[in-house]
Amino acid sequence: MPREFLLCLAAGAALSACRQEPTPPPPPAQAPAPAHAFSTDINAADFTELVKTLASDEFEGRAPGSHGEQLSVEYIRDQMQRIGLQPGNGDSWFQEVPMTETLADPSTVLTLQHGDTRRTLAFGSDMVVGTRSGQPEVRIDASDMVFVGYGVDAPEQDWNDYAGQDWKGKTVVMFVNDPGFHADDARLFEGKRMTYYGRWTYKFEEAARKGAAAALIVHDTAGASYGWDVVRSSWGGAQYDLPVAEDKEPRLQAQGWLSAEAARQLFAGAGLDLDKAYRDAGRRGFKPVPLHTTLSLDLKSSIAEKKSRNVVGVLPGASRADEAVLYMAHWDHLGRHEGQAHDAQAGDDIYNGAVDNATGVAGILEIADAMVHQQPAPQRSVVFLAVTLEESGLLGSQYYVNHPTFPLDKIAGVINIDAMSVNGRTRDMTVTGYGSSELEDILKPLAKEQNRTLHAESAVQSGFYFRSDHFNFAKAGVPALYAGGGRDLLEGGIDAGRKAAEAYARERYHSPRDEYDAATWKLDGTMQDLELLYGVGRELAGGDGWPNWYEGNPFKANRDRMMEGRRGAGE
Repeated sequence: MPREFLLCLAAGAALSACRQEPTPPPPPAQAPAPAHAFSTDINAADFTELVKTLASDEFEGRAPGSHGEQLSVEYIRDQMQRIGLQPGNGDSWFQEVPMTETLADPSTVLTLQHGDTRRTLAFGSDMVVGTRSGQPEVRIDASDMVFVGYGVDAPEQDWNDYAGQDWKGKTVVMFVNDPGFHADDARLFEGKRMTYYGRWTYKFEEAARKGAAAALIVHDTAGASYGWDVVRSSWGGAQYDLPVAEDKEPRLQAQGWLSAEAARQLFAGAGLDLDKAYRDAGRRGFKPVPLHTTLSLDLKSSIAEKKSRNVVGVLPGASRADEAVLYMAHWDHLGRHEGQAHDAQAGDDIYNGAVDNATGVAGILEIADAMVHQQPAPQRSVVFLAVTLEESGLLGSQYYVNHPTFPLDKIAGVINIDAMSVNGRTRDMTVTGYGSSELEDILKPLAKEQNRTLHAESAVQSGFYFRSDHFNFAKAGVPALYAGGGRDLLEGGIDAGRKAAEAYARERYHSPRDEYDAATWKLDGTMQDLELLYGVGRELAGGDGWPNWYEGNPFKANRDRMMEGRRGAGE
């Protein structure tokens, strides 16, 4: 789970871009719904045992490729088998996921040439750069640099920052986020709310599709929702990717970020004002601007090929077994950092990942148990997918989408569980990416049964919907729901919810202290969340509907093509 999400949940936390929505008025006083609004086999005691095992020191933090992985995937397999699921990948419970590890040489420099003036940018302080090419050495010589605004080509928005040029061999420079973020016109895109086009991953992918050699994103803390230190630390270590052969689209030779100061100097050297460029890039009719500068780069990297595993179980449908509903959670965490204990008092070097994401794995297993025993049985098949490499770029889910066990046009919807709340019952539920798909139409009346309301995440400008495993399904067109927890606790209200999120982000997130804690965990709210998410899958698996994205969502076109293909095939 991304660190930025948890920090932005906590009002007043470290990131300056985490702007909170106005606090909603409290709902009318009413008796809370029973802890179990539905008749299910979801059980807090069973859930606890699953979490305690997955987050135990014995499992060593569940790092991909480690002894902890072996214990984790075999344990999840054994639990799926015990529950009564069947192997979900043919006759196997596992799906092998190949990965490429790339570590850029930190002595790498970028050389910028503007007329007779030459500047070098240092790795870490001025820029970070890497490659997804799988090549140990990448050379770029005198590539023309062009400013392309936000680097967006969005036909449904009538917006194309790349229009009118040949981009082969060029280096494109662009802003983070999307045109609506800095613009005065709230009608652009979705205003301050980040769309898919604002994600840095999209920007690099689009630049590669256009034929560019390299792409650099200009960092700003507000637009990115994190500071330069996060960029530097994230890109300074090993980067993971699926092998090049697994990618259906082209990749850039090099990609990375420019610090705000390095970008300001680059623009000034070209006779441009960076602040004015922000204003211009957020206006309709923007045209690419040559920077009259060339970029040269000699990037050396260490490359290693490795493997990990997804775990896949399935409950075959009673009447439409060829159609599916999919639940998912990532099993991986950060492993063990021997000799680098972060808990000085205890000398603890194991990153147990109890909340993130032993809770999610335990959650899909509990829902699987409920599905196996429900009557009537699900008519559609239900897939339970525990993916690897979420913490390394959502790679396990990306691989599954490339090699699905059910065709994507046969998957009615995806429900992702990532880092469940253990803070107790709430009057509300957070739907990250609220307003995305018709899956919310199923969730809303179920939440009402628990006297709960739905709302978006607090920092809508940060694009958290695009930062967990469901996003790979969404990008392919399959409607995906990412919901859980809430901020208005029955015991203490919004202020208590804020303090609980703040404490977790500060003290336990991605720390050895993210362990199961019987003294502080309040699982009555966790069980309510699981019951709601079970209810969504129950409705999907028992019905014959095909939810779609709401109008205006960028993923709707892919879903429409899927459904048109089904109709064309006579289904």
